[in-house]
Amino acid sequence: MPPSVQTRRLPRAGTRTGRDVLAGAGLASMNIPQLLGYAHIAGMPPVTGLYTALAPVLLFALLGSSRHLVVAADSGTAALLAGAVSNLAAPASARYAALAGMVALLAAAMLLVSRLFRLGFVADFLSRTVLVGFLTGVGLQVAIAMLAGMLAVPSVHRMPLLQLFEVLGQLPRAGAGTALLAAAVAAAVLLGRRLAPRWPLALAAVVASMAASAAFDFAAHGITVLGPVPGGLPRLGWPAVGWRDALALLPTAASCVVLIIAQSSATARSSALRRGEAHDANGDLLGLAAANAGAALTGSFVVNGSPTQTAMAEAAGARSQRAQLSFAAVAAAVLLFLAGTLQYLPHCVLAAVVFTIALRMVDLRGLAEIRRESPGEFALALLTALAVVTVGVETGILLAVALSLLRHVRHSYRPHTVLLVRGAGGEWIGQTVASGATVEPGIAVYRFGADLFYANDARFCDELRALAAQADPPLRAVVVDAAAITDLDFSAARSLRALIDEFERGGPRLAFGRVSDGLRADMERHGIAARLGREHLHASLHAALADARAAVP
Repeated sequence: MPPSVQTRRLPRAGTRTGRDVLAGAGLASMNIPQLLGYAHIAGMPPVTGLYTALAPVLLFALLGSSRHLVVAADSGTAALLAGAVSNLAAPASARYAALAGMVALLAAAMLLVSRLFRLGFVADFLSRTVLVGFLTGVGLQVAIAMLAGMLAVPSVHRMPLLQLFEVLGQLPRAGAGTALLAAAVAAAVLLGRRLAPRWPLALAAVVASMAASAAFDFAAHGITVLGPVPGGLPRLGWPAVGWRDALALLPTAASCVVLIIAQSSATARSSALRRGEAHDANGDLLGLAAANAGAALTGSFVVNGSPTQTAMAEAAGARSQRAQLSFAAVAAAVLLFLAGTLQYLPHCVLAAVVFTIALRMVDLRGLAEIRRESPGEFALALLTALAVVTVGVETGILLAVALSLLRHVRHSYRPHTVLLVRGAGGEWIGQTVASGATVEPGIAVYRFGADLFYANDARFCDELRALAAQADPPLRAVVVDAAAITDLDFSAARSLRALIDEFERGGPRLAFGRVSDGLRADMERHGIAARLGREHLHASLHAALADARAAVP
């Protein structure tokens, strides 16, 4: 076969499966300490973090559409859950676990409804800007919350800033041994992440601390440990929560769903784009719904598509959900055979691991890129982060959605408008509307950069009125470049008809160029085509200019 028509030899299925199995085992070695940490963030018993690597991972692998997304415990949803449920029950208590399970079950139901109505597009309404700000705020909140555990000082406040002041005020009473151990583990994880990112140094630090705890009896020297941890696989059961409590948890579940859809979709989409694969956001919703239902029925808490764990899986060589199945098998083996060793894990070590996770969420590089390219959006990101730190995670995610929508509406409300003129080479060049620039004597070409609706129709009409009033010499015709106007609503149609009537009594003739079929249909339905004259609606800007020239003596 000639070299020009040779095809690349594809790896055999068995080879690919073996690589995925090894990648899943590598992911487990790096991720198990994080799962324990995510459970700590959520206010749940540490072992429930490992539960999220069982049924949720298996169900998403079977029903989700993404080949790469890792669905398990995640810091964002864990912090959101803790911020709401901790007001209803004591963390790590049986009632708290039941409430957390109900949040996961409600989230599963909402995700299923979202799949039935194909609401995957909702993820597009949470902009990347405010998502960076939200996760940065969550990282700061979690990092502050972990300081008390790392220093062995009590903390009673739930607000992050009050927690920080409380911990700083108790620094003289911090446990020296606990603080040194936590600092050593945090430093090892942070340095390892920078120097050897593929090495499971977090796991090594956790295992070394447990071995030292068992050998030197840390508990007898004032360093608190987890104590007995139930081993074996989780039991199936329905969350024992009454309907009144379930109704009270609906806002929390809804907030989790917004974050789940936005974060999972963004992560799966970026992974698919890097490999030239298709991404089905609605297909993933079914897998996410099943994963959260599995978490609820196995005594765990809400799960999410994790960008950090997905990146870790890809770095380990994972190329399909077979790697996640291997990850679940390793987690099950730990629960069956090694759960007893977790009792020696010092609380400060777990807090240190969570602290490093939280620092990773503070996306300084992302914030710097936003600030460099768009200072206005940078202010939105900072406002979202500040809201999370000051008023809580649940309010922060709602604010993030509101700010994303507000930013979109603001762009539509204040779109770019320009007057077009010909450049030296015949190309179109935009000038400010205030300049009054004309393409030819007596003819102006006005471009409006958004759809016409009730909030921006006044600007459209006012700018055309001002253009006609200030022109010297007077304008005989104005061509509206309607390339960006795809439709108009009832209010905008009323305003446009009034402007046409006003110009007919003594003003320039209006002509529309680059009118799409959808806009033409709207103009017909609202009576604008009849009022203006259908002969003044053109598919091209060239034809509209020819129409305008006929109005100029």
